[in-house]
Amino acid sequence: MKFHKITLAKISWAVPFIALMLAGCEADGLQTPDPSLSGRDQEFLALAPKADIPSQFQRYRVEDPTGQPPGTVVVDTKHMYLYYVLPHGMAMRYGIAAGSEAAGWTGTATIGRKEEWPHWMPPSDMLKRWPHLQPTADAGGLPGGPENPLGARAMYLFQGNKDTLYRIHGTNEPEQIGQAVSSGCIRMSNIDAIDLYNRVKIGTKVIVE
Repeated sequence: MKFHKITLAKISWAVPFIALMLAGCEADGLQTPDPSLSGRDQEFLALAPKADIPSQFQRYRVEDPTGQPPGTVVVDTKHMYLYYVLPHGMAMRYGIAAGSEAAGWTGTATIGRKEEWPHWMPPSDMLKRWPHLQPTADAGGLPGGPENPLGARAMYLFQGNKDTLYRIHGTNEPEQIGQAVSSGCIRMSNIDAIDLYNRVKIGTKVIVE
């Protein structure tokens, strides 16, 4: 039996490479680079609220648990994850905040519209719960920007030609990622909303469970 001599030089070269690989890995996934940002994205994100998002709700490339075809979005409201299904049995997994049991929505829809730094108008059901938003509605809503509740991107969910009034969008409250919140829309960190926005198309199937 022959043994190959491993020099200290070879070991010392390998250690940084292994450390780099491990730094990007979690138990069940691989972290991915942030998407490219426009000048406006960089300007607005610098002013947007910040929060430390728990590691399990950060963006990872994982083995696909959904069984859906590539290009499908699956929202797991029980565990607060959104999956974008990739080829070859993989998926991008994002942490989300979703509606509480009373305010949540489930079903199948398609992305019927996409907007960057979208305008926001408080919906009628929200005005009933929070009358203090009425002046915002009277003023015509809020323009897109770092303080806008829809954040950096919005993907509007339709059933046929009808807007469900539910969206997948960024947020100005990133500390709520991983939690059930009072509004039924699906919130992502702004950088994750940009990443997903770049991947999906008009007509992308969305399953909310």
